[in-house]
Amino acid sequence: MILRATGLLAIGAFIGAGCTESPPPSNATPQSETVSAQDAQAGPIPVSVATTGAATLPANETFINIAKAARASVVNISSSRKVKQEGQPFGSPFDDPFFRRFFGDEFEKRFKAPRERERQEQGLGSGVIVSTDGYIVTNNHVVEQADEIKVLLGDKRSFKGKVIGTDPKTDLAVIKIDATDLPTLKWADSAQLQVGELVLAVGNPFGLNQTVTMGIISAVGRANMGIVDYEDFIQTDAAINPGNSGGALVNLKGELIGINTAIFSRSGGYMGIGFAIPSNMVRNVMNSLVKHGKVVRGWLGVSIQELTPDLAKEFGVADAQGALVADVLDDSPAAKAKLQRGDVIIAFNGVPVKDPSHLRSMVAETSPDTTSTVTVLRDKDKKDFKVTITELPKDLAKASKEGPESSKGEHALAGITVEENKDRSGKSRHRGGVVVTDVEPDSAAERAGVRPGDVILEINRKTVRTVADFDKLTGQLSAKTPVLLLINRGNATIFLSIAP
Repeated sequence: MILRATGLLAIGAFIGAGCTESPPPSNATPQSETVSAQDAQAGPIPVSVATTGAATLPANETFINIAKAARASVVNISSSRKVKQEGQPFGSPFDDPFFRRFFGDEFEKRFKAPRERERQEQGLGSGVIVSTDGYIVTNNHVVEQADEIKVLLGDKRSFKGKVIGTDPKTDLAVIKIDATDLPTLKWADSAQLQVGELVLAVGNPFGLNQTVTMGIISAVGRANMGIVDYEDFIQTDAAINPGNSGGALVNLKGELIGINTAIFSRSGGYMGIGFAIPSNMVRNVMNSLVKHGKVVRGWLGVSIQELTPDLAKEFGVADAQGALVADVLDDSPAAKAKLQRGDVIIAFNGVPVKDPSHLRSMVAETSPDTTSTVTVLRDKDKKDFKVTITELPKDLAKASKEGPESSKGEHALAGITVEENKDRSGKSRHRGGVVVTDVEPDSAAERAGVRPGDVILEINRKTVRTVADFDKLTGQLSAKTPVLLLINRGNATIFLSIAP
């Protein structure tokens, strides 16, 4: 179970990005400067820090110095909100059948008045000071819907916090306190992190202020976990518990590498698996929230899917890394750059693409109106395309979907029943294709994931417009021929590889 690492009265399970400027490399020369809140609104927030000289100090002194600097920059955040509740605290006499028998429903309607009560909910979390004039980064779930926010510094000073902006898609938020000359941490380049690096986690678990724990980076690039929309987590075994949410994860140079946000737990407490949002993503989101009041994300305009080993073989990709383009949206940056369905995006601006989540995060962090290089494999040939990224539209166009002729014979599509893709008036839908109405249990198509309601658009890269097209193409299939389907499902277009 994935839990938010926040100290709410009841810990709940998690059910479940970017801006324009890249962070400086981790070996950049430290700087110190102070800016006004007005200056900070105009651009990236400057930070101040002094290096620890970690490489030249004995191990014990190194940890002490890092912990001292990090603790000074990590704050305790307590939030509160009023929740209204209706109803009698111990039940209503009108709910008693005996009472209703003697007094009737009319008496209830005239005299029953629900009692509305207010209950105060409290939350505890952490935050990291990222500018000398009082900007603080934390998790969205720490301050979400809060009526009042109090910030306690490491030197025991207390301030009232104001929310500058929130981004639920990454679970990040920026708040501001009215203070100056505050201690901060230097930003690390999280793209350079290595599994096995020693790290320290600093926060306020269970309300225990300024707690420091140690561990290593267990993994990087954790995604597809269903915690938030944009995921690229650092996994660590440094102890993280409820109340650590929004706290700092720092390296042995005393640099901020991530914001602690969630834990995997079956008990509600530490089990050796914690997750932090990487500093590059944090910094981009923070700068956008401060400058625009929202997160401005880049948009490429493609529907992408993961490469399975079977799909990788079909498209000539050796290592099954990259993102397969299942569809290109009309009038999108990708369409204008001539990207095509079936392209495999293997690099974005020279950075190898690991999977669809990785590509999605890189595109989102690209500033609109930026010209980027998209490297694809098309028909097993490597090609570069220049694409001008635009801002992610508020409302993306949604593809339509509705949901007998049966394919016969011993081949990969045997057992699929289809019909014409028409609307209620009998007109063919603009995307064409045929609608799957039934899939035979335990058939190759069912095992590959074909479902009733799917719209088959292509078979082995050949267009299917009608049932006649479907019959003609399936009639050419042999018993041992694998089939590559392009289908429309809901708002997505995806490829499926089916082995007989």
